[in-house]
This record gives sequence, C-alpha cells and structure tokens, in this order.
Amino acid sequence: MRAVIQRVRHARVTVAGRVTGQIGPGLLVLAGFAPDDTPQTLDWIARKLVQLRIFSDEEGKMNRSVQDVGGQVLVVSQFTLLADARKGNRPSYTGAAPPAVAVPLYQEFVRQLQLLLSQPVPTGEFGADMQVELLNDGPVTIVLDSPEMRG
Repeated sequence: MRAVIQRVRHARVTVAGRVTGQIGPGLLVLAGFAPDDTPQTLDWIARKLVQLRIFSDEEGKMNRSVQDVGGQVLVVSQFTLLADARKGNRPSYTGAAPPAVAVPLYQEFVRQLQLLLSQPVPTGEFGADMQVELLNDGPVTIVLDSPEMRG
C-alpha cells in the first residue's frame, strides 16, 4: 500500500458535480492498494497516519498528530500511485490491486481509520472520475509506503 498524505486547511472531492466527501483542517489521503496487501498492512498504515506528528504545536514545531489537533481525514482511492513508469512513456499499473481486491481493502482501511479517529471518514468514490480540491497547508506532503513496499 502507498499513501500520499497532505496536511490541508480544507479538501473536497466531487464526482459528476456531486460532493462525495469534504473536510476542514486535517489530512487528505490518496490511497493506492497492492494485490498482496493484508489487514496488517492496512492497520500499520492507518496507525502510522493518525499518529504522524505533522501539525504544529504552540511553538510552531511539527509535533502534533491529526488526533492531537482533532483534525479530519478524507480518503480518496488512487490506483495510479502504484504506477511503474521506469520503462517507456506509458505507465504500467500491474502493481495495483484489481478492483475486486482493492475495493474491500479500501473499505477496510476507511473502517480502521474511523475506529482510530472515533469519527466518520469521508471518501471519494472508488473507480470514479473524481475532482479533488485542496488547500495544502505548509505545504506538507508525506509519502507513506507499507513495509512490504519498501522491501
């Protein structure tokens, strides 16, 4: 699994002009799933994500997590995060889980985040053509790979 985490002032995802999810201050998470991801993979990423100390404390140091600041999380599926563009000019997406595998992983990942945060986690719409709007705060953007992806 690969997650791109952006600290945002606000974020919103729309599908065909309809808002499917939006948040105020917090984290926008673009999530890509691999065929060999497991519940343990999802748990590791979810726990790491909610505990990342990337929000400023009263001294201006990044020392607080999204949990600490009471922020929200918006999750958007994005299979292109697992693209391999090392050869040629057309990326290969064979490293991404097919929808039959990815959808349950995506749903379980969102469920785990909801449990950890004790709040709803808005989402995009899996497989849809989505428009994502955000105001990146900082900017702060972190790429988080599961231990399996790092080898």
